[in-house]
Amino acid sequence: MAGSSVASSPGGGTSGTAAPGAGGAAAGYRPSATLPFAAEFRRQASRRRTQLALGFMVLLPLIILVAFQFDAGDDDGGRGEFSSLADLATSGGLNFTLFSILVSASFLLVVVVALFCGDTVASEASWGSLRYLLAVPVPRARLLAVKLVVALAYSGLALLLLAGTALLAGTLRYGWKPLGSQVSAELAPGDGLLRLLGVLGYLAVVLLVVAGLAFLLSVTTDAALGAVGGAVLLWILSSILDQITALGGLRNLLPTHYSSAWLGLLSTPMQTDDVVKGAFSAVVYATLFWGLAFWRFTRKDVTS
Repeated sequence: MAGSSVASSPGGGTSGTAAPGAGGAAAGYRPSATLPFAAEFRRQASRRRTQLALGFMVLLPLIILVAFQFDAGDDDGGRGEFSSLADLATSGGLNFTLFSILVSASFLLVVVVALFCGDTVASEASWGSLRYLLAVPVPRARLLAVKLVVALAYSGLALLLLAGTALLAGTLRYGWKPLGSQVSAELAPGDGLLRLLGVLGYLAVVLLVVAGLAFLLSVTTDAALGAVGGAVLLWILSSILDQITALGGLRNLLPTHYSSAWLGLLSTPMQTDDVVKGAFSAVVYATLFWGLAFWRFTRKDVTS
C-alpha cells in the first residue's frame, strides 16, 4: 500500500516470517476467512449510533400513535395531496402503518440509510483504525464488501422495525381492518398487507441509491459526518431539481424522480410502470456508486 506504514498485498497477505503459501501468502491464510460477516454485524450492533437509530425506528410509530390521541377533531384541510392518508391513519392497523411509512419515506429513512452506509468506512478512518483492519490482513475488496452488506442489513432492519412496530401498535389500537386510500378502492386486509410489503420492497430498492452515494462518500472522506450529510444533501438537491418542470425530460434521469412511484402499488388497478422504471434507475445508480467506491478504495493510500 503505497504511502502507508502498513501494507497489504492485492491478495490480502502481508510480509512475515511464515512460510509462503499459494500466491505468496502465508501458509494457511484464507482471505475469505478474514472479517466474518457475523463479527462485523456484532461490532456494528455495539455502536451507539446503531442502537439509537434502530431504537428510534421503534419509537417513532409509538410517538405518532400517542400524538393521534390528542386529536381535537380539527380539520384545516391543508395537509396536501396525502391528507387522505392522514385521515385514514386511525381507521386500522394497515392504514396506520401506511401513514408511518409515508411520513418517514422522504427524509427520515434517507437519513438512517445514509447514516449506516456513510459512517461505516469513514468512521474507521477518523478513528485511525482502518489501516489496522487492513493489516490483519483483510483484503480491501472484502473489507468493503462485508461493511457494505452489514450496512445494508441494518438499513433493511430499520425499515422492517418501523413498519413492523407500526403494524403491531396500529392493529392493537385500531384493529385489523381493510386498507384504504384516495387512489384505490378499499382493499381486504390480506391484499392490503401484500400491497404494503410491495411498498416496503420498492422503498428498499429506491434507498439503495442513498446507500450507494453515502458509501462512495464514505470511502472518499475521513469525515463520517461529511459522508452522511453529503448523501442527504445531494438527495434533497435531486428532489428539488425534480420539481423544476423547465428541466423537462431530464428529470427522468434524476434518482429521486420515481421515489414516490410506490403510490401506484396502492391504486386500483395497480400501476407498476413507474415502479419498474424507478427500480431499474435505482439499481443502475447504486451499482455505479458502489463500483466507484470499490475502484476508489482499492487504489487509495490508507494512512488513517
